[in-house]
Amino acid sequence: MTTPPHIPLQNLSADRPQRSVAMVTGASSGIGLAIAQRLAADGYDLAICARRQQRLMEVAQSLRQQGVTVLAQTVDLRDEAQILSFFAAVKNHWGRLNVLVNNAGLGHNEPMMTGKTDAWREMLDVNVLALCICTREAISLMNETETETVGLPTSEVGAATEATVKAGQIVHISSMSGHRVPAIAGIYSATKFAVRSLSETLRRELRAANSNIRITAISPGIVETEFAQKYHQSVEQAKTTYSQFPVLQASDIANAVAYALSQPSHVEVNDILLRPTQQSS
Repeated sequence: MTTPPHIPLQNLSADRPQRSVAMVTGASSGIGLAIAQRLAADGYDLAICARRQQRLMEVAQSLRQQGVTVLAQTVDLRDEAQILSFFAAVKNHWGRLNVLVNNAGLGHNEPMMTGKTDAWREMLDVNVLALCICTREAISLMNETETETVGLPTSEVGAATEATVKAGQIVHISSMSGHRVPAIAGIYSATKFAVRSLSETLRRELRAANSNIRITAISPGIVETEFAQKYHQSVEQAKTTYSQFPVLQASDIANAVAYALSQPSHVEVNDILLRPTQQSS
């Protein structure tokens, strides 16, 4: 398969200090865009991907105005070859990856009794299988990254010692639909229950491997994005969804990501659940 086009990187200054590198999937709009903007503001260099090339180009250009380096590549996450091409581009340019935000996801209103197989398969491919592939490739690259010297608490009195570790962080953007089953979103909900299970599976695998890579799952309730319109195929239904009470904004989720990433190396924030205050379930 032909390698997907990527957007050229901005030039690096020879005397510029090395930044941490974060990858965000589904970064062309909504939660992914807000996360990329927040990470750029926090000083991360960024690798971003999405399916909409023109929109991705616009996002990349706007992020560069914050003074960070951006690698952007169109990727259809249903295609493993395109995912691997993206990771190869990141490795080729930076040789390292510090953070992966598995943000890309989608939902279709296709119930168990009458739903279309292709729509079910797309949700499973993007929300579950692509997340697994991206996670595997990110951890492989994180394990190749040069070790960093960090302060770790040790004795009973809380004294700190310097230790050399391989570190990184994986963030899954999940959903409250992974904690309860909405009446009209069974298949989508199943994919998010899978993300919840995979997050804990990964945590245990990392601990068994004595890895310092951390895993965080963030599960939002109703967030005002393009999701409702695409799910219901209705602008009016989306307006109804987002006007019933003050809902979460994409920036709220970006703030949660920043919180998890800001913790000291001995603190792993495993789960963040956040809802609009007036959301009942």
